Amino acid sequence: MKRSRRLAMAASAVLACTLALPIASTSVAAASAVPSSASSAASGAEPASGSASRSASAVLPRPTGPHAVGRDTLHLVDTGRRDPWVPSAGPRQLMVSMYYPARPGTGAARAPYMTTEEARLLLRLRAPEATVAPEVISGVRTWSHTDARPLHGRYPLLVLSPGFTFPRATLTGLAEDLASRGYVVALVDHPYENAGTTLPDGTTLPCAICDELPEGGPATVAASRAVDLSFVLDRLTGRHPAWRYARMIDPGRIGMGGHSIGGAATAATMAADARVRAGMNMDGTFFVPVPDSGLGGRPFLMLGATDRTADETWDRTWAQLDGWKRWLTVSGADHGSFTDVPLLAELAGIPDSAPLPFERGETLTRAYVAAFFDRHLKGLDRPLLDGPSPANPEVSVRVP
Repeated sequence: MKRSRRLAMAASAVLACTLALPIASTSVAAASAVPSSASSAASGAEPASGSASRSASAVLPRPTGPHAVGRDTLHLVDTGRRDPWVPSAGPRQLMVSMYYPARPGTGAARAPYMTTEEARLLLRLRAPEATVAPEVISGVRTWSHTDARPLHGRYPLLVLSPGFTFPRATLTGLAEDLASRGYVVALVDHPYENAGTTLPDGTTLPCAICDELPEGGPATVAASRAVDLSFVLDRLTGRHPAWRYARMIDPGRIGMGGHSIGGAATAATMAADARVRAGMNMDGTFFVPVPDSGLGGRPFLMLGATDRTADETWDRTWAQLDGWKRWLTVSGADHGSFTDVPLLAELAGIPDSAPLPFERGETLTRAYVAAFFDRHLKGLDRPLLDGPSPANPEVSVRVP
């Protein structure tokens, strides 16, 4: 069997375990769009009246930090690079949600979770048998606010990348929590790699490679994401930053992480970009091997379900990491337990196959991810990372 075929099969296995339904077989054609600097259309439509009552009860867990949370949306265009999956679309475009510590009571409105069209395409791709209206998914309530005034100070920057086929919204719960704890968080969408990405002009780009991976399989996708993520750093920390509150970012304290292939892309980015001081992978196969020389002594967190203990790429990466490192295994978790996906699956009527409840998975993910970045970007003592915790019996901690 050819290597690309093996990689494609591996990727399919990773994707299939995220929700308990098969990937839709319907082919989704790629669309192109004209870049726009407007941002209001990205908020999506209001929930339909027939689903308003149900969606009103779906609320993400409250952030645990002391700060209110603001959110901006950025549309970044890499004019020096054509889109790798749909070259006819022109330059590579990225949508980025910026979460930041905010002054309380200054936000005009709750930030939307995702657009209705993104929700429709997500259901079509990942839960084609679901009968729930897309407004139920897009209407999930967040805790961040638009147009919120930033809290004074300079904060570490964390860049997050979601799993393959999933929009950036599926890491909203984690992003909001980290911002409430005193981080600026850039949550990145990689267009044509997820069910749908809505641009500022209202166009929603569907997935171009979900049904058939490019040559080289998921390794090619992870390597492309690494370029995306370094570009985001360029635009947030360069001489002419794209974000109006870029002064909040401390460019000397940058961390990165992701779920599934987003976690693999984090390691690939760190191998090529020394600006990232600490990284973490949430249950993602390391499709791009860490260099034999390691990551220059920089810390790395591996957070995964029990299945990862049988993943040879995790064993290989663990041996190659040359800095501070931890391997955390969460008993009862499945591939989506580190994201908002279990909540969305419940709303879509998909039975939860993971013994670990959504709220508990969210609590553990928030606690350990924050402890990792607190330790390595803020210099705070976090003994939670040094061994078993009686309060968290689900989590086993592997140390060197």
